[in-house]
Amino acid sequence: MTFIPNGFSGSVLTKSRSVMLAAALAASTAIVPAATALAQDGETITAVMHSGLRVLDPIITTAHITRNHGYMIYDVLIAVNENFEVQPQMADFEVSDDGLTYTFTLRDGLLFHDGEPVTAADAVASLQRWGERDSGGQLIFDVTASLEATDDKTITWTLSEPFTPLLDIVAKQSAVPPFIMPARVAETPSSEAITEYVGSGPFSFVEEEFEPGVSVTYEKFADYVPREEPANWMAGGKVVNVDRVVWTSMPDAQTAINALVSGEIDYLEQAQIDLLPILQASPDLTVEVRDPLGFQTMGRMNFKHPPFDDEKIRQAAMMAISQENVLATLVGNPEYYSLCGAIFGCGTPLADETGSDTLKSGGDAEAARALLEEAGYDNTPVVLMQPTDVVTLTAQPVVVAQALRDAGFNVDMQAMDWQTLVTRRASQSAPADGGWNIFFTNWSVPEISSPLINPMVNGRGDEAWFGWPEDPALEELRAEFIAADGVEAQTEVAQRIQAHVLETVNYVPLGQYLTVQARSNKMVNMIQQPVPVFWQVDKTE
Repeated sequence: MTFIPNGFSGSVLTKSRSVMLAAALAASTAIVPAATALAQDGETITAVMHSGLRVLDPIITTAHITRNHGYMIYDVLIAVNENFEVQPQMADFEVSDDGLTYTFTLRDGLLFHDGEPVTAADAVASLQRWGERDSGGQLIFDVTASLEATDDKTITWTLSEPFTPLLDIVAKQSAVPPFIMPARVAETPSSEAITEYVGSGPFSFVEEEFEPGVSVTYEKFADYVPREEPANWMAGGKVVNVDRVVWTSMPDAQTAINALVSGEIDYLEQAQIDLLPILQASPDLTVEVRDPLGFQTMGRMNFKHPPFDDEKIRQAAMMAISQENVLATLVGNPEYYSLCGAIFGCGTPLADETGSDTLKSGGDAEAARALLEEAGYDNTPVVLMQPTDVVTLTAQPVVVAQALRDAGFNVDMQAMDWQTLVTRRASQSAPADGGWNIFFTNWSVPEISSPLINPMVNGRGDEAWFGWPEDPALEELRAEFIAADGVEAQTEVAQRIQAHVLETVNYVPLGQYLTVQARSNKMVNMIQQPVPVFWQVDKTE
């Protein structure tokens, strides 16, 4: 572990055993339901991911489970290694001396899963669709003069003015990577979900075995040609060493842990912190923090509908919320969480906590109530969406709902599974007609570490991330950041963005926490990085 954010302990996996261990070990003898029917051979990896998979289009949603699915079956033109250096992946690249022309040349051997060759036309259509949805992609296309396939292997991207971060944005590992699809698929309007799932990545999607929200199966794509370089984060050779990977859903944390301890599954993406002693006691398991920067958890309000179309009411809501209460309920063990009011994440170059004093000091229900009355709140119900099947998202709605009620809000907390929430949050309907007012989500800190990639720091109204703030001042600040000359100038603009975002309550940062993954010792050579990927991994007997 190379870096621990402020407030995190470096001994995150050396917790002392306690009475809880004895009780937990006793509980671990519970029988795992036979209905899981999990394949257990040396060439199949069975994994319990943080959520079931329902949405299969990785461009129309920023849900991590859909992004993870995207990396299984699609590939990208360029990618970053562990030092965040841009590397060729599907294509090599060149930049003209004036910074206006980017040329990407596809490497040999690229095939889609249906046997058709990948062409530059496929890449152009995929980039254009991605650019309509992604926050950073929108900025690039603002200054795009042309994007065209000049032959079957060459993509020429011409800008009207230099845009230095272009490669970094196209190569980013999240939140919406520009996955390359066949042109016929990528021509689907970005407001609609694709219905064909043909990629050119290291695994193919087994559609006939897909059970939405329950199970998804991937098979090794025998015709995939990896790069020659060693795998390094999202870059390098994606060499597949197993025949199949099966993701199965186990919403109950205890059931998933029992399954891993008993050998019914091979991998658990996110282990519940208070149940870690069960896993740590087993000599057959590896338990580790995958990403030392961890995740930021946050709340997002809907700017389109009352009551959060009113800035003062948004401010009252934020004033009522306590990071400590949220994190203590969500995580429990303070070794695994840290109070942090930085919208770009603590431990990052742009970290600044301006405007987060109330959040970090425990909230102020009395002041929030006074501001709510000043704003003329009329008891409009706040539809708060509560996912019930994701360990890292179950506590936030409950804690915040109570905080809002204490401040005088009329809260209507509605329970649903995460994939239903992911679908519903895209609706701009009024809350009474199937829309919403507030939901909670988590981002890995690298995903939000700058105003060019943080999906929520976007003031483009209907083109912005769910919640749809229309904020020209924020867009002007982002333009200043792009134009800033040097790190010092960018940092100064980032600090003003921090202050503006919390003043307008673009979203509510609720602090940082570490996630812990666990896997069978038979599962070796897993890449240590924020996105769980299954190339390079092998399974021994």
